[in-house]
Amino acid sequence: MKKYMLSLFLKVDENNRRLILEMLDPYPKTKILDCGCSNCLFTRELAARLKTNDAYGVDFDTRSAINSEESGVEICTGNLNAGLPFRNESFDVIHANQVLEHLNGTDVFLKEVYRMLKPGGYAILSTPNLGSSHNLVSLFIGYQPFSSHISNEVILGNPLDPKQNMEHSSPGEIHLRIFTYRGLIDLLKHHGFCVEKIRGMGYYPFPGLIAGFLARIDPRHAVYLTVKVRKAEVKK
Repeated sequence: MKKYMLSLFLKVDENNRRLILEMLDPYPKTKILDCGCSNCLFTRELAARLKTNDAYGVDFDTRSAINSEESGVEICTGNLNAGLPFRNESFDVIHANQVLEHLNGTDVFLKEVYRMLKPGGYAILSTPNLGSSHNLVSLFIGYQPFSSHISNEVILGNPLDPKQNMEHSSPGEIHLRIFTYRGLIDLLKHHGFCVEKIRGMGYYPFPGLIAGFLARIDPRHAVYLTVKVRKAEVKK
């Protein structure tokens, strides 16, 4: 069972990245910032989808991005819980995949995203869904939701979790805040964003086409929530 869930997790994660790419609007002059860029491999995919060479990345630890210069991504070290070293209205697109749940300064980060976006620019944010079907079942039987961590040292509380009893490989992997469909929308609207589109991906324990169908008709209980939000145009 655990092997099946782990393989399913990896597949859903891969499909979620494909969904993010589909939600981008290709335009060669786009300037993009990838928040939590890690080794910049997905940053390159984002830039390729946009057909742009103007890509930037920010991460708390840039040691994993040794080859960023070869990739054409300009990368810097930054704390996503604090202010970022970019000017106001610098980017057309800002991306953050599996980032929000790791931040204790969620409001600060979203304010920074809004500040750095050009008028009419958009952000694509993706995060685990606290209200997913597998989390609701876990709660019903008295287990910890998969997405919710209770220890800074080890993953505990859900024997169905393939990562149960595994240590966190770094502090950056710990989930601090988990969002529901409604909670995520409310938070983004609170910070002035226009919610353009929200999609679900994955529907544990179902595989493939079944999961894809269920996530489309019922994103409120999908594994991941991926939202496209836009900064309003400045009225003249």
